[in-house]
Amino acid sequence: MSDPVEAVSAEMRHAKVRAATEHTTVGQVTTTGDGRVSIACACGMDLTNGPTWSLDEHIRLHRAEARFLALAAVAPAGIPRLVRWPL
Repeated sequence: MSDPVEAVSAEMRHAKVRAATEHTTVGQVTTTGDGRVSIACACGMDLTNGPTWSLDEHIRLHRAEARFLALAAVAPAGIPRLVRWPL
């Protein structure tokens, strides 16, 4: 009898939760001298608006990238990918 295949969905769910908890905004929005606004992320990065993007867009991209990296790191070997892994 062969060994059962271990499901990775639980591991991927945990990775998604870790990414969400490690990349939450902390503190209050601050305004810089040149009018930009920023807020800190729990990971230590400052998220800031720019000339063509809002603070909200930066937060959404940051969280999406964190989620992608976390999920990609625990995805099963051989799974077809859009992005070559490891980076």
